[in-house]
Amino acid sequence: MTRTVVESKTKTAIIGFDQPFCVIGERINPTGRKKLAAELEAGDFSTVEQDALAQVAAGATVLDINAGVVYNSNPNPNETEPPLMKQIVELVQGLVDVPLCIDSSVPGALEAGLEAAEGRPLLNSVTGEEDRLELVLPLVKKYNVPVVAISNDDTGISEDPDVRFEVAKKIVQRAADYGIPAHDIVVDPLVMPIGAMATAGQQVFALVRRLREELGVNTTCGASNISFGLPNRHGINNAFLPMAMGAGMTSAIMNPVALPVTQKKIAEKKAEVAAAGIILPDGMDDETFVQVFGLGSTKPRAGKEMEAIRAANLLTNNDPHGGEWIKFNKPADAAGAEGESARGRRGGARRRRA
Repeated sequence: MTRTVVESKTKTAIIGFDQPFCVIGERINPTGRKKLAAELEAGDFSTVEQDALAQVAAGATVLDINAGVVYNSNPNPNETEPPLMKQIVELVQGLVDVPLCIDSSVPGALEAGLEAAEGRPLLNSVTGEEDRLELVLPLVKKYNVPVVAISNDDTGISEDPDVRFEVAKKIVQRAADYGIPAHDIVVDPLVMPIGAMATAGQQVFALVRRLREELGVNTTCGASNISFGLPNRHGINNAFLPMAMGAGMTSAIMNPVALPVTQKKIAEKKAEVAAAGIILPDGMDDETFVQVFGLGSTKPRAGKEMEAIRAANLLTNNDPHGGEWIKFNKPADAAGAEGESARGRRGGARRRRA
């Protein structure tokens, strides 16, 4: 069985056909998050801290770290991103003990993250583009780490799944030239939005099966891409993830956290309730209110996608005796601090180097 080993200073995560699905938490990424980008430029890491803790508590197995901020004061990411990547990696691994995924398009930031990471992180990513292969594969070999391989090349992203398979095959073969084994390649076959391409789901399921059977590699994806632009995205994601797992997908880069209900939504609902003539009990707090009216929670918690993944793990016998499913469905106060942080822990295994 193909197994991709990713390590922190104290924990090991295994991505594999016979393993529970690996959830790679995506939220430590300023892309499209103006507030987070502004905070990072100002040296404020409070949202990073909150996102790290919340994602692990929700069940993330690995945390993706992306420092891709374009500073207003300096728009050159080759200068700003490497030191920021180092800062974030050191901060996050001091808070939580899950392995990390170093994510950047800037080679200097990739190496800065690899240098700062304790254990054996996952590198994100290499593509089939010639210059990217020549820049990233030597880093993968030097630091003896696994890598995400994205199925696009110098011609761009093809809508033809056969072309995307050939790009993945090319990356695996080129990696072998560097002495990098197939079990250290995690292929992202590229999930297209189903709103733009009706066969996107069928394509990725077929591609995942083929990548597993013909190349023997593990797979991942940006899970939310499938539902982009459509209503009730969680409903689509909840169906897509177990189906992808059934086809053989072994990990996904995704948000494991259901975000808290905003004060604006609570106020709107309270106004609606009052307009309907409903009298609330004196002293009802916001958390009780949102639960009574089915709005969710005022606190971050595991999202519905995590429920679907854990159910699929149980159904595919990757949750022996249903222990994780039972723990996941216990009330929060009885379940304990799942994903408890490792605040302040230091030391542990160093990365194995070739």
